[in-house]
Amino acid sequence: MELVRKIAIQGEPGSFHEVAAKNYFGKNIEIIPCATFDQTLAEAKTGRADFAVMAIENARAGSILYNYSLLRESGLKILGEHDLRIKQNLMALTGQTISDIREIRSHPIALSQCMSFLNNHPGITLIETEDTAGSAREISVKKLKGVAAIASTVAAEIYGLEIIAEGIETYRENYTRFLIIGSRSKGLRNGNKASVCFSLNHKPGSLANVLVKLAELNINLSKIQSVPRLNGGWEYMFYLDLEIPETATMELIHGVLGDDTTDLEILGIYKKDETIYES
Repeated sequence: MELVRKIAIQGEPGSFHEVAAKNYFGKNIEIIPCATFDQTLAEAKTGRADFAVMAIENARAGSILYNYSLLRESGLKILGEHDLRIKQNLMALTGQTISDIREIRSHPIALSQCMSFLNNHPGITLIETEDTAGSAREISVKKLKGVAAIASTVAAEIYGLEIIAEGIETYRENYTRFLIIGSRSKGLRNGNKASVCFSLNHKPGSLANVLVKLAELNINLSKIQSVPRLNGGWEYMFYLDLEIPETATMELIHGVLGDDTTDLEILGIYKKDETIYES
C-alpha cells in the first residue's frame, strides 16, 4: 500500500499552496489546511504533518519577511523548493459578468499581482482576505451574487465557480517560490543549494568580507535578504541562498562565515527547484 504523505499548507483546498504541494509530491497526498503560516509549521513540527509547504517570495510582491523569521524560530529545515507560475483568475457564481460584480475578494498579495486589471474597474470594491481559495469557497457556500474572487483555476473547479476573466495577473512571469519544510531527519545530506542566516558584528565592511569570501569559494549568491531582529536595537538577520559547487562543503562554508558572523545557522541543504523526495 502506497504511503500517503500529510502536507500542511496555508489556505484552503484549491489554493496555490495546494497546487505547489501536488506538483512537488504528486497527487497522492493528504492536505492539512491551516489558517496561518504559524499553524502550518506547527503541524510539521509536532509531526501531525509530514511536511509543510510555505511561500517565501513572489516575483511581483517580493519576499514574505515574516516567514523568514518564522522558519528560523521553528527549528525546522528547508528540504526542497518549487517555483510555481501563478495564473490569477477572476471567478464568480455562474451566469455573472464583470458588470454584475460590486466586490472582489482575495489575499492581498493576489490583489497586488492584478492591479493593472483591477485599476480598469475602479467602481469595484476590493476586499483583502486570508486566502485566495477561501474567498472562492465562501462565494460558493453562501451563494454570494455580485461578489467575485481572484484564485486559481483549481479553486474554480472545486467550488463550482465560473471564470469571468482568466490570466489577469499584471506580469506573465509571475512566479512564487515555495519551500518544502520538515524535520532535519527527513532531509538530504547533500544538494546544490543551501540557505543560511546570520547576524553581523557592528564593524565596517563585515558584510563585504562575507561576500568576498563566498566569491573566493566560487559560491554563487542567488539571494540576500535582511530582516529586522525586533529586539529594539535596529539589528538585522541576513538570509542568503547559496548555489554550491561540488568542491564546497557546508563545513567549509560554516568555517569561513563563522569568522565574520554571529548566530550563524544553516536553514537547509537541498536541490535547486527539483523534487528530491522519492517514494
